[in-house]
Amino acid sequence: MLDSHSVSLAGLERSAIVRFSLLAFSSIFFLVDPFAALPTFLAVTEGADAPKRRRMAGKASLTALIFLSAFAVGGQYIFKLFGITLPAFEIAGGIILLLIGLDMLEAKRSATQEASGDTVAAASKEDAGIVPLGIPMLAGPGSITSVMVLVGQAQTRWQMAAILGAIVITAGICYLVLGNSDRVARALGDTGIRILVRIMGLLLVALAVQYFVNGMADLGVIAKPS
Repeated sequence: MLDSHSVSLAGLERSAIVRFSLLAFSSIFFLVDPFAALPTFLAVTEGADAPKRRRMAGKASLTALIFLSAFAVGGQYIFKLFGITLPAFEIAGGIILLLIGLDMLEAKRSATQEASGDTVAAASKEDAGIVPLGIPMLAGPGSITSVMVLVGQAQTRWQMAAILGAIVITAGICYLVLGNSDRVARALGDTGIRILVRIMGLLLVALAVQYFVNGMADLGVIAKPS
């Protein structure tokens, strides 16, 4: 029989797994944010039939999956190659996420995710699934930064597995949302999409501040929060 101490440790470990997994998923999903990409996706695929929309959604989601997974797997090597410390990346990432989050609070896409003219340029392309839909509209600087920070924080294999799992789930949701973009847009309406984006923006701003605080604490500038 397990003693109470072993049971307590197992409970703490499960709690840590759940917390980190939720952090990984929310960090990545809020930044990829397929709901905010809906208007652009609809504009790019205007006049396309349902199968073509699903194919383009699949290509964009797969591109984001491969791109973000590559940074997750190679994140530690990138840190070592350029001599970047985790606190420096947390502070820089916090600033980037804050800028994106503030734009989302105004229910608009950040310039880091969608530059001016991207929609028009994409609409004129035969297949915009990879660029600009996959990169940078889904897998942009914000989501890459979030993945890199999470990789820097990961100490165990299950944490890396949680990050990769979060990327896979996010890509799957992107396919479902964008592949059924007309139905989702009708169900939510313009007002619903704006409200959803603003809520995600608020959570993202809080996450950005937390990244910044963690970076400052790791540098010893401020006391580490409990």
